[in-house]
Amino acid sequence: MNYLSGESLSKDLGERILFENLDISINKGDKIALVANNGTGKSSLLKILAGVEEPDNGVVRVRKGIRLAYLSQEPQFEEKQSIQDLIDFSSTHLMAIIRKYEAALKDQTDNYNNDTQRDLERASAAMDEADAWDFERKLKELLTRFDIENYDLEIGALSGGQKKRLAIALALLQNPDLLLLDEPTNHLDLEMIEWLENYLSKSSTSILMVSHDRYFLDSVCNHIIELTNGKLAIYKGNYAYFLEKKAEKEAIETAEIGKAQQLMKTELEWMRRSPKARTTKSKSRISSFYETEKKAKSGKREQELNLSVKMTRIGGKILEIKKLYKSFDDKIILKGFDYTFKKGERIGMVGKNGCGKSTFLNMIMDLEKPDSGKINRGDTIVFGYYSQKGIETLKPGKRVIEVLKDVADVITLANGSKVSASQLLNLFLFPPAMQHQFVEKLSGGEKRRLYLLTVLMKNPNFLILDEPTNDLDILTLNKLESFLVDFSGCILLVSHDRYFLDRIVDHIFVFEGEGLIKDFNGSYTEYRIQQQERIKIVKKKDSEKVSDTREKSQTVVTKTKLSFKEKYEFEQLEREIELLESEKEELENSLNTNADNYEIISAATERLGEVIGELNSKSDRWLELSEFA
Repeated sequence: MNYLSGESLSKDLGERILFENLDISINKGDKIALVANNGTGKSSLLKILAGVEEPDNGVVRVRKGIRLAYLSQEPQFEEKQSIQDLIDFSSTHLMAIIRKYEAALKDQTDNYNNDTQRDLERASAAMDEADAWDFERKLKELLTRFDIENYDLEIGALSGGQKKRLAIALALLQNPDLLLLDEPTNHLDLEMIEWLENYLSKSSTSILMVSHDRYFLDSVCNHIIELTNGKLAIYKGNYAYFLEKKAEKEAIETAEIGKAQQLMKTELEWMRRSPKARTTKSKSRISSFYETEKKAKSGKREQELNLSVKMTRIGGKILEIKKLYKSFDDKIILKGFDYTFKKGERIGMVGKNGCGKSTFLNMIMDLEKPDSGKINRGDTIVFGYYSQKGIETLKPGKRVIEVLKDVADVITLANGSKVSASQLLNLFLFPPAMQHQFVEKLSGGEKRRLYLLTVLMKNPNFLILDEPTNDLDILTLNKLESFLVDFSGCILLVSHDRYFLDRIVDHIFVFEGEGLIKDFNGSYTEYRIQQQERIKIVKKKDSEKVSDTREKSQTVVTKTKLSFKEKYEFEQLEREIELLESEKEELENSLNTNADNYEIISAATERLGEVIGELNSKSDRWLELSEFA
């Protein structure tokens, strides 16, 4: 069943064409990843399919009755609105059904007749179909899972990560048939990413997503669509399958282009020798020559990112951290942390959002002061600090090449050769046409790539990277990984990208909260496996304890009669059950005789639910005690 289709879609930004005449369709059960380099229009295509941006040409069709939810890369909310107001006045499909039911119930209470009764029945059926009766319970459960519990907070008081989690929760609560997700893992901590990955992989919802998280794509998606040079290529399989088939396809194309180039040389000689008077046969060969020439010249190699800047020499003393303490009011970030960095160490930092990872990095860079303790930095250490907010230092109004020239006009590479700012930009996938664009014209990923270049140009020997993978395309990520693998200096890395962590780091600093940091010797995946094994052991022990307690409890029950206290409880229960039965009967009579009074019905219904709950609980206890009375 086709849920959504885009036909002949085109988008032109003026200075560059993103895509032309694209056709795309999403069917029931599809979980698709849209893969492309930064600046090629993947986010724009997602917005067009979601209906929040118009294409220059083409049309998007959504099947009637299909519920669609869209998560933007940077969710936009009314800053002064509270979380509760956002939920109450949301225009989502589910909230519309709930509000319609509430209005129908009030209309039937205020003016009972066949029409209002029929409207209420329709609204109730819609509530059944949308599974909206326990919306409030699901909402609280999901928001609690996303660490959002204070509904009175204004949206403006939330961090970027909290806003992203709130937007994801609201999207999932719509119970959509089709989810369009733009970088859903950005700003989420690793624990939350793993939860979302598990949720989406088990969900029956169809998905089209843009994400740079390769483990996430591999686990969730069953189709990969690659957007290259304004064209789509479809691969039916997960991300690992896509990589395999793409490599095979490129190998075949390379071989075909090689053959065409050899043939073109032969045909070119014939073209030069051929007489002016053309026969029908020679005209056919000429036509064939131009086809061969087109194929031979199609082998333009994709521009590659080359990261090979020269590293400053590193001395014996690197970085010493002694008895470091830091807290904000009642929140403890560090409690007596000690560590001495050695040459070539690669350390990853993981922990929940807000546990103090960025604060720790800022203290190392002397941008934040510790409450007590010392940080001793080696004289030869040159830090390269890629911060989450560093992209804000790229000033609007400046051209791309001016940003680089503010750092240096000439840069020395690892092999000792020197390149100009323009040449280095070209190596970093900024061709001459883009070098004179203004910074504000760049996509989010292109800005981050430019900022990364300004960090590496300083020839650091100690790299401190705070979430460097956000908004980077997979090509840039692969090249950055290759550079970091070969980098001989020290690396301290905060990232939610598990694949990135596994490739780069030797061991992990785990921020466990309350100022405690655990040093785990191994990769992130090894840490998670060990953690999951411990959880299994704890659960098994807890289960055995519960089982033992039940067995002992059952043994005691079979050997003893009711105690004095239990006899008193038994007698009290009989009286309480009798009173509750009477109240239940009165409430039911009140509902029957006051069908036109909304306030009485509402109060009686609420109390009746409480009474039935108490009756069930007390009756169960009475039955339990009656066996030994």
